[in-house]
Amino acid sequence: MAFQKAVKGTILVGGGAVATVLGLSQFTHYRRKQVNVAYVEAAEHITEPVNREPPSREAQLLTLQNTSEFDILVIGGGATGSGCALDAVTRGLKTALVERDDFSSGTSSRSTKLIHGGVRYLQKAIMKLDIEQYRMVKEALHERANLLEIAPHLSSPLPIMLPVYKWWQLPYYWVGIKLYDLVAGSNCLKSSYVLSKSRALEHFPMLQKDKLVGAIVYYDGQHNDARMNLAIALTAARYGAATANYMEVVRLLKKTDPETGKERVSGARCKDVLTGQEFDVRAKCVINATGPFTDSVRKMDDKSAADICQPSAGVHIVMPGYYSPENMGLLDPATSDGRVIFFLPWQKMTIAGTTDTPTDITNHPIPSEEDINFILNEVRNYLSCDVEVRRGDVLAAWSGIRPLVTDPKSADTQSISRNHVVDVSDSGLITIAGGKWTTYRSMAEDTVDAAVKVHSLKAGPSRTVGLFLQGGKDWSPTLYIRLVQDYGLESEVAQHLAATYGDKAFEVAKMASVTGKRWPIVGVRLVSEFPYIEAEVKYGVKEYACTAVDMISRRTRLAFLNVQAAEEALPRIVELMGRELNWSDRKKEEELETARKFLYYEMGYKSRSEQLTDRSEISLLPSDVDRYTKRFHKFDADQKGFITIVDVQRVLESINVQMDENTLHEILNEVDLNKNGQVELNEFLQLMSAIQKGRVSGSRLAILMKTAEENLDRRVVIPVDRSCGGL
Repeated sequence: MAFQKAVKGTILVGGGAVATVLGLSQFTHYRRKQVNVAYVEAAEHITEPVNREPPSREAQLLTLQNTSEFDILVIGGGATGSGCALDAVTRGLKTALVERDDFSSGTSSRSTKLIHGGVRYLQKAIMKLDIEQYRMVKEALHERANLLEIAPHLSSPLPIMLPVYKWWQLPYYWVGIKLYDLVAGSNCLKSSYVLSKSRALEHFPMLQKDKLVGAIVYYDGQHNDARMNLAIALTAARYGAATANYMEVVRLLKKTDPETGKERVSGARCKDVLTGQEFDVRAKCVINATGPFTDSVRKMDDKSAADICQPSAGVHIVMPGYYSPENMGLLDPATSDGRVIFFLPWQKMTIAGTTDTPTDITNHPIPSEEDINFILNEVRNYLSCDVEVRRGDVLAAWSGIRPLVTDPKSADTQSISRNHVVDVSDSGLITIAGGKWTTYRSMAEDTVDAAVKVHSLKAGPSRTVGLFLQGGKDWSPTLYIRLVQDYGLESEVAQHLAATYGDKAFEVAKMASVTGKRWPIVGVRLVSEFPYIEAEVKYGVKEYACTAVDMISRRTRLAFLNVQAAEEALPRIVELMGRELNWSDRKKEEELETARKFLYYEMGYKSRSEQLTDRSEISLLPSDVDRYTKRFHKFDADQKGFITIVDVQRVLESINVQMDENTLHEILNEVDLNKNGQVELNEFLQLMSAIQKGRVSGSRLAILMKTAEENLDRRVVIPVDRSCGGL
């Protein structure tokens, strides 16, 4: 099948299927007509889901096995695949969805967390007079408004500041941003505006002051991407789609069409990754929505199929919340190499990214130190010199693979927009490729439209515009107050539950354990500094969480916010999941090991820990070496040359500080490079050297030893003198 340059809304058709597909102009007109109808259809014809709660995974597997034939089988449980399943099932089609890993385990959970039209795409559309780029931005802005409406608990508008450092740039950027508002039309979230230098610094006090002229503020949406993806999949399940994660497609099934004599795709052989069981899932139509793995599924259908995806890696980092205002993002429109960097508040932290570099396709993308340092350097250029941007403040980092649609000969991924294509093979396999998070719904609509037409399925128009996702229908901004009043949850925990589960938050609250304290009454936290509670682990199993990685990265977002906190919570999470899923002791150990590897390689723990290795040089002044050595010897009273948990406990007891042994073990293990249960003087000096350089921050051992030393120095022996021979 010949490959054509892809543009939004294009349907690529192979051989015998050409006559069965609408022409582009007719298709576009048909789709616009559908969108107008969809607002009415969603309200009139889709009242309530068939299931109050999503069926269990076991029930879904039985449905997959026992259904003689589905209308549509979707391969891929990312945003687009889940969107296809929801679009199909709400049209009345018998729908199945299988995902090799977990829902949103790939690209869909590793985004910049923005719901946006694409300011930079609009710039390209204007500069290059590219009508397709313009249409893509126009549609994305419509989808942005819809997504904010159907999942209000998971999304919200976010003001983003564009700082200006040259006077001529002020009118240039202002015109561009105003055009962005104009293109949005009635879907504009809030009008953009200009700020003077003083007002810009008032809103963003950590901004670089020198040469600052002013700033322009515009609005886009922000969301919790993994939870949004999960909400789409759960909503599809509630409307009757048979959805199952950890179901791998081993091969595609085919049968001969009696009318044409050609082979047609008729389903897939699926394997339960958790049990190894295999069975066939038959379907009239198979949709390939596998993101970066698009071409591998296409080659299952046709080994000679040309590649239509060029993967690009995007790295993000998470830093403490004090690096940005609570409700104001920052856009760097022109980095040192021409890429765009966002600097945004997210989940009370600060997220910065993204890079854009060609990459190989892998199930486990790893953030590189080079990309992390690139982002940090760009952040330094925009923040005041009063703010020390330290490598040690990177709490988590991840890499996501974007499935960009491109000509295979192109090597420059930066010039590729996120247009999408719907590709129909000679055997009837429907592939949806490219696109971006914001437009998942319209991509799904285009895909199911093509499936209905090509395979002559009986279905009406799309009904997903205005259709609430799970948790959104009865959510309100004040819902968390009822959680506090009715269940005795902490306000921060209640806000988190309302913002994560929407109107389903009450179900989580009902499962919360009693704390045994006066306040909060219920809601035992997994880690002290984050509002995640143990009840979420139990509820996560109901949301198809099958592994500890599912829980720390997608049901909660701990791994994306702080890898050390996620590792600290892991033992308790595994214990709770083990109870719900009847794990053996061996299975629990396997889950712990797998989750720790995930944190180490995919969430930036490796890059973080490599800032302090046994090859680290010690670059301290002689006076510093002497000071830190004396501090070390206050713990190493026996002059052994190393300190252990016993040494630390002894000093803490002398200053009346109690700390449990497990916590002390974790604290020492962070610095124990050779993992021998001891911290040598050389390791301690390496730590202090790395802290001075900003490569490491927040070392609990360093802070503990400094505090203990100060308390020891304040202890002065007060003599008791008896006067006058007193009693």
